[in-house]
Amino acid sequence: MARRRPQRPPQKISSGNQQLRIIGGEWRGRKLSFPAVEGLRPTPDRVRETLFNWLSTYIPSGRCLDLFSGSGALGFEALSRGASHVTMIDNSAVVIRQLRQNIQDLKTQRAELITSSATDWLEQRSGDLEVQFDVVFLDPPFHQDLSAICCQLLEQNGLLTANAMIYLETEKELTDPLVPDNWVLHREKTAGQVTYRLYRRT
Repeated sequence: MARRRPQRPPQKISSGNQQLRIIGGEWRGRKLSFPAVEGLRPTPDRVRETLFNWLSTYIPSGRCLDLFSGSGALGFEALSRGASHVTMIDNSAVVIRQLRQNIQDLKTQRAELITSSATDWLEQRSGDLEVQFDVVFLDPPFHQDLSAICCQLLEQNGLLTANAMIYLETEKELTDPLVPDNWVLHREKTAGQVTYRLYRRT
């Protein structure tokens, strides 16, 4: 197994918060705060709109996992569009504190917040077949070689439903991400310095 690396490098925190906008569903137009932490980059509106169009038949009533949750843009968008439950994972106390506040502000009982590195949490789920996910959002920090090990752990530890959809957002330079053999590329686009892909598990 590949050597684990830190989920996110040491963070520099600027004063004040920034905001993102939910673009569809129940909370459409709602603005949420996220901390001004170096390296935290919410998935842009244009990319989120494309992604959730791709996932329009999978999100309603689906169980979602938001690894490297950060701003929570993907997890909250999924909840707004009818996901039954979203598990959000992040290892930053500053990020977790703001995510918790946003969950309280939205008055939702469908979000679970876990403070952990993504790789640690995935490894601890080995053999845990009681909770499986229909949709996974995987948006790791760039240039840290985290996507391959997370994809491997998702598959080998039985965390995915039979026809799960996995969203992977990477730096544009990563032209051929290493994913399990039974994941089929469903959609792929590049926007600026980001390439985003949607895989279907078969």
